[in-house]
Amino acid sequence: MSQIDTTTTETMTLNMGPQHPSTHGVLRLVVELDGERVVSVKPDIGYLHSGIEKTGENRTYRQVLPYTDRMDYVSANTHNLGYVLAVEKLLGIEVPLRAQYVRVIMAELNRIASHLIAVGSAALDLSGLMSVILMYTFWEREKVLNLFEAVSGQRMTPSYFRIGGLVADLPEGWVDEVRAFLRQLPKQIDDIEKILTKNPIMLDRTVGIGVLTPEDAIAYGITGPTLRGSGVRYDVRKAMPYSGYDRFDFEVPVGKNGDAYDRYLVRVAEMRQSARIVEQALDDLPDGPINVADRKIALPPKEELDTSMEALIHHVKLVTEGFHPPAGQVFMTVEVSKGELGYYLVSDGSPRPYRFRVRTPSFAAVQVLPRLIHGGLLADLVATIGSLDLVMGEVDR
Repeated sequence: MSQIDTTTTETMTLNMGPQHPSTHGVLRLVVELDGERVVSVKPDIGYLHSGIEKTGENRTYRQVLPYTDRMDYVSANTHNLGYVLAVEKLLGIEVPLRAQYVRVIMAELNRIASHLIAVGSAALDLSGLMSVILMYTFWEREKVLNLFEAVSGQRMTPSYFRIGGLVADLPEGWVDEVRAFLRQLPKQIDDIEKILTKNPIMLDRTVGIGVLTPEDAIAYGITGPTLRGSGVRYDVRKAMPYSGYDRFDFEVPVGKNGDAYDRYLVRVAEMRQSARIVEQALDDLPDGPINVADRKIALPPKEELDTSMEALIHHVKLVTEGFHPPAGQVFMTVEVSKGELGYYLVSDGSPRPYRFRVRTPSFAAVQVLPRLIHGGLLADLVATIGSLDLVMGEVDR
């Protein structure tokens, strides 16, 4: 009678995604398993490819703006900000101070909204028992989106920023609405922490899971809360201030262990710091214009538009034909909710970018996933993905 060889095992290959709620987008993971243990993970991207970069090279500089919304639709304002700053750097202009402050307010509100989704969806990944957190976070996010709608008429993809300034000034009473939101936000964050921060399920599923060392984080080009969760205190708003961020007093939260739990703690702390920035910006919000004076660059705000047929034809012509920036190249980085976002533009003097490329934080985060989960459990893979706060619109651009 032959003996069974117990010294060898067979692994199983499992497709996780591309249509899977815990991949946080259209991401396919080819997972090799030895029982419940992960032997290897191969991310397979491209299912959502939208061709935004090549499309951007066939549109005028103004027409590119709405495409930047769609890369990170959870944090569209910050992507808009990076793009308009890159074009303004190419043009050699700086927008008025009031426009800078309003941009910061909108960007930080969007950071809060994005982190709320990151925390809520990651908690749902860990246990259906914590689905109430997703309701909490979505409820708070809705309040932010209401503020965006009041300003721009749009909620998720506002395209409120413009090259040279803003599409319109803040509506009457909007500042008071923001202050009312900020007054109640700390208590709502406290409630979320009461449920999550010392929750036994949360601790069991995140502490020591998906550990990313500072050395690996830097080597893989990881930025944002994931990098800061590994103890690296790098934030573009501090390292290379833009839009007047050097005028505001705020801290850069960091973790110690680089695990999924520390990444959660960093995002919660960053929401509080973003609220702190918005409060300062509201307190010091200057008066004055919201656009540069050159009407070839910055179109008139909505309230100043001449509704005559001749003026409207001229307006449409400016949008479709665009302006002609000088030949050259620029690279502009900003700190978005998921990390460092960079826009690279090359101009040949035409009204369209000769080259349009984007460096997105989620793309770097996808490539480090196999390193984080090797040897872990399949359930830990879900927790790790949630802790990275991926959005596939950034990856498959």
